[in-house]
Formats: sequence, structure tokens, C-alpha cells
Amino acid sequence: MSSAPGVDGELPFLAHLIELRERLLKAVVAIGVLFLAGIPFANRIYALLAQPLLAKMPAGTKMIAIEVASPFLTPLKLNFFAALIVAMPYLLYQAWSFVAPGLYKHEKRLAVPLLVSAVALFYTGCAFAYFLVLPAVFGFLQAVAPTGVAVMTDISQYLDFVLVLFLAFGLCFEVPVAVVILVLLGWVTPAQLRESRPYVVVGAFVIAAVLTPPDVVSQLMLAIPMCFLYEIGILAARWLPAREDRAEP
Repeated sequence: MSSAPGVDGELPFLAHLIELRERLLKAVVAIGVLFLAGIPFANRIYALLAQPLLAKMPAGTKMIAIEVASPFLTPLKLNFFAALIVAMPYLLYQAWSFVAPGLYKHEKRLAVPLLVSAVALFYTGCAFAYFLVLPAVFGFLQAVAPTGVAVMTDISQYLDFVLVLFLAFGLCFEVPVAVVILVLLGWVTPAQLRESRPYVVVGAFVIAAVLTPPDVVSQLMLAIPMCFLYEIGILAARWLPAREDRAEP
């Protein structure tokens, strides 16, 4: 009789572990399927990613591959990250399906818009980096190159450089979601956020200086949108119901 409560307590825990394993397996399968489907197009995907640099390079110049296996491994690496980004909504859906049964109704109503906004902002940040930041950065770097220096970029180093920029802009564009979550948790109020504007502006430029290449163009193109998105987060937080109204009876 004394062991019965222990067994009853262990069954839900094991059930959660089994469900978690199933969710993780589905996520891995989704990434694997997208990765395999993208292998025939890996070189085309890399050519598309390299377009912002190639458009700014002098006529007749090309990118180079320093390592022996780079022409084969670098497109595959990019294909994996592309599969991960494309599968992100499905991965978040699996995570949501796992945690949703344990949330209150008001938490579910707030969590869904936050998840959708987080995914949309991450994609927006990556698109902003690709269409606006990369051409501006490469145009600036090509313009300041010393006379007589042939700028020839390694394909592997270029991929690492672009992925870091994508990650930096994708995460920094999550500022409105982070602001709303802080208000939801009760850690700050919209009034306190407005009072912290000067510190946020300084922090945005510090973060931009750390995450971006050592050029003024990319730093400004990251810091200024972060400040703008911070203001959007304050506006969104003002529309949230009062903390007392969100409390579960």
C-alpha cells in the first residue's frame, strides 16, 4: 500500500517523458526530411545566399574555397540551417503542444500571439539582414578596400559571417516580444520602460557593436531598428490587461 502513491506519481512523469520523446522525434524527422529534400538544391541555395556579396564584387572576380572539402561541405551546412529555419514553425508547434495542457486559459490566449509574433519577427530580422544589411555592408567594405587589393572571400568564412548576422538580427528583432513578456511577468511596467529609454538606446548600440562587423553601417542598421522595436514593445505592453485581470480565480 505504501508504494502505490509512488507508482501513481511516477506514471504521469513517465507519460510526460514519452510524450517529450515523441515530440522531439517528430521535430528531428521534420528537419531531416527538409534537409534531404534540399540536398539537390544546396548549391543553388548557396548561390542565392552569396548574391549580396557577388553583386558588390568587381567584375570577373569570384569567391574561393580554401579548404579541400569546402565546396562540398559548405552548401550542406547551409542546407541544414535552411532546413532548421524553415521547420521553425513546426518545431514551435511541437513545443507548444507539449506545454499547452499545463497552461491556464489566460496564459494560452497570450502565448499563441507571442509565439506567432516571435516567429514572424525572427523571419523579418533575417530578411532585413539579407535584403538591406548585407548589400550595404559589402558595398561599404568594397569601397574602403585599399587600391590594388583583390577582395576574394572564402565560401566557408562567408557562410559563417552571414549566419552570425542572420542570428544577430533575428534575435534582436525579438525585442517587442521580450518587452511584452517582461511586463506580463510583472518585472517592469510600461512607465518604467519609458523611463529607461536612454539606457536602452546606449545598450542597443553596445549590442550592435558586439554582434555586427566592425563597421558603422551594420551597427547603425541594427541599433536603430532595436530602438524602434523597443517602442513598439512599449505600445504593445500598454494594451495588455492589468495583472489582476489576468490572475486565475
